[in-house]
Amino acid sequence: MKKLNFFLLLTAFGFIIGGAVFNLNGSNNNLPNVGPPVGVNIGNTAPDLSFKNPEGKEIRLSSLRGSVVLLDFWASWCRPCRMENPSVVSAYNKYSKAKFKDAKGGFTIYNVSLDMKKDAWVDAIKKDGLVWENHVSDLGGWGSQAAAIYGVQSIPANYLIDAKGVIIAKNLRGAELDAQIEKLVKK
Repeated sequence: MKKLNFFLLLTAFGFIIGGAVFNLNGSNNNLPNVGPPVGVNIGNTAPDLSFKNPEGKEIRLSSLRGSVVLLDFWASWCRPCRMENPSVVSAYNKYSKAKFKDAKGGFTIYNVSLDMKKDAWVDAIKKDGLVWENHVSDLGGWGSQAAAIYGVQSIPANYLIDAKGVIIAKNLRGAELDAQIEKLVKK
């Protein structure tokens, strides 16, 4: 009987101490909120990328936090990508200066090229009117480190990332892209 009472007393003490450290839903209020896990699925924090633009300046994807970002994988030699570029340009023109819920910035694009030839990449940027600043590539083609990190198997491929860096949609085209961005606009 004494052993049972001691066990009950020890258990009760454990619950009291546990309740002081953890609230009823089990979260520890003393630990920082680290957010969703890093990954390439919807609801994950987007893995960071850091590559050079055509002028050799390193641009980090995470430097765009605070804005809604379209992470767009493409290449100058990819006909479907080039055919989709007018829709991407249209979305940029429509939303780049928009105000978004939970965002400090507007909408921007982080273009990752799977080109191997810098001249072809730069010419396509100009020819297609891709006027935003965030164009990067390691000129690795299908061996691109960014494509490997995101598991890109075909292009065009894209990820819509909210201002907190969380992936909220994938592989949006045309009207779907506009509709998803529109949901984030401050009304």
